[in-house]
Amino acid sequence: MDIATLIGFLGGLGIIIAAIATGGNLSQFVDVPSILIVLGGTVMVVLMKFTLSDFLRSFSVAARAFFNKQEDPVKLIEEVVRLADVARKNGLLALENETVNNPFLKKGINMCVDGYDPALIRKMLSEEIHQTIKRHETGRAVWQAVGDVAPAFGMIGTLVGLVQMLANMSDPSSIGPAMAVAILTTLYGAVLANAIALPLADKLALVSSYEQLSKALIVEAIGGIQEGLNPKILGALLNTYLPEKKRPSSE
Repeated sequence: MDIATLIGFLGGLGIIIAAIATGGNLSQFVDVPSILIVLGGTVMVVLMKFTLSDFLRSFSVAARAFFNKQEDPVKLIEEVVRLADVARKNGLLALENETVNNPFLKKGINMCVDGYDPALIRKMLSEEIHQTIKRHETGRAVWQAVGDVAPAFGMIGTLVGLVQMLANMSDPSSIGPAMAVAILTTLYGAVLANAIALPLADKLALVSSYEQLSKALIVEAIGGIQEGLNPKILGALLNTYLPEKKRPSSE
């Protein structure tokens, strides 16, 4: 569970709801026509931009913003150095009995044990990284599109409400509901975009960049293990993937 995402998501919506509750009745901020215009309109337009499967998959991608398990690169490097030491002393086949927690690293180690050509392993792992990032980018783009479209439908709802209000100025009872549609659609669009969709898109981009870095590190590590690099030299090479403050002091 990503605590920062959860706190930000619940905290942002909680502050808005609390501000509404302290200033009046929450029911005053619920308007079905406004919800239909913003939510329904946004979904329909986003569906025009993407395939149905991409749209539906974006919800599982969004879950990564809340449930991503970030690999500690320092511990990952330590594990790789340990594996490199085993391979250098006992050969690549000895890695078959080693416990490897990271699935991507495990896949690369299995290829080493099976005797795959180093160039082929690098190509296969690099292509897997590319395809994974591509899928994640599509999911992120869906939420980015929601953030772009929602405020526009908020404005459309405002115009619809104003037209209804101006067309019925002779009927005072219709002015209130029309104004509610006009104002609340703008509010709904702004909240959907700025408190949900755009932050999710940005967090997904960050999670994807972290994952790409970890997997690139693993690809480099697998190559070093196959080449029989000295574990200390391999560790020094992999430490270049880390920010300077996280590198070992002996680096």
